[in-house]
Amino acid sequence: MADVSVRPARAGDAAEIGRIQIDTWRTGYAALLAPAVLEALSAQYAAAAWRDAVLQPPSGRHHVLVALEQQRVVGFAACGPADDPEPAGTLSVNPLLVEPRWGRRGHGSRLLAACVDHARADGMTRAIVWLPEGDNASRTFFTSAGWGQDGMTRGLDTGAGELREIRLTVLLDDDPPADDARTGGGAP
Repeated sequence: MADVSVRPARAGDAAEIGRIQIDTWRTGYAALLAPAVLEALSAQYAAAAWRDAVLQPPSGRHHVLVALEQQRVVGFAACGPADDPEPAGTLSVNPLLVEPRWGRRGHGSRLLAACVDHARADGMTRAIVWLPEGDNASRTFFTSAGWGQDGMTRGLDTGAGELREIRLTVLLDDDPPADDARTGGGAP
């Protein structure tokens, strides 16, 4: 059995988190973002931003988590209270990324479960994630965990065009009905 786990990120993980984010975006979003946007991504900037997120989160309810295989960081997730205008008690997961070569080993599921555990401990009852409209892999991952589209969309200005995003949501019930796979039917 592989030695796999999830733990809170440490400042020393920031460079690896930034590298995973940039590499994953360049691979997975090549058809969704303009080449100039992907080329402009800076590993140094990403590492500094993630270091700040780990060391100075906006609140004690904001979390950066890493997935490990052996002692290697192979994925990460950031989660915390959703920004306004979302109702209080709503968790936002953004982003949740696993380096593609480490995919299909349960790392994403463990990260998502850890985010949901933190949300429940923090008194949250609902969770959302915004995904690029064309990110079918992430959409499939979240829907297989019980999340569903709620019809909300938004456009983000990338500096080289608009990126359309869809919102998925789930209710964080403690004991969802076993046969309830519809939107909001239970925790992943």
